[in-house]
Amino acid sequence: MEMTTPAPAGDLTRDPARKSVQIARFVGGMQDSLASLDRCPKPVICAVHSACIGGGVDLVCAADIRLASSDAWFSIKEVDIGLCADLGTLQRLPKLIGSESLARELVFTARKFPATEALQAGFLSAVHDDKQALMGHAVELGSQIAAHSPVAMQGSKINLNYARDHTVAQALQHQALWSSVMLQTGDIPAAIASARKRKSPPPFPPL
Repeated sequence: MEMTTPAPAGDLTRDPARKSVQIARFVGGMQDSLASLDRCPKPVICAVHSACIGGGVDLVCAADIRLASSDAWFSIKEVDIGLCADLGTLQRLPKLIGSESLARELVFTARKFPATEALQAGFLSAVHDDKQALMGHAVELGSQIAAHSPVAMQGSKINLNYARDHTVAQALQHQALWSSVMLQTGDIPAAIASARKRKSPPPFPPL
């Protein structure tokens, strides 16, 4: 459709304004779906093996912890098919790796970003020899995290996310308000008592 050709008054399917609103809603819905990993109060671990392309990169960027096997590689592929990555990579990747230059290079070239380089850039926490070792570490890490107080874990993630998106002063104020309530949890004396006895704490009640 030629953008210069006005749509007939009754033909809403060809109206550019209405079509644009529909597309924006669709993209926004997909963005919101992937952002659910970031909003989830529980820590989210992504274990990546083999290729992770386009939307896959959007997904793992929203996770808390990223692990990979040595054969894994990433590619922000959208520019190769005439698109701008629009589901979160452009907004999250520069903050995750701490390098605007590298992030822009990866976006502008769509080149492969191998696991070893991703590890060096801080995008990954660890790289394993194969998928089996990768999944074993992911499960072990998840179990280790799950053994802690859910009040402590969820509070830590919520405040880390808040600090990322706000100034230090704002984040400290938010933390103080959070702690004014959450320091009253019974999980703290239970965890301290177990630490004194050098024992693992008993299972904490779920939130």
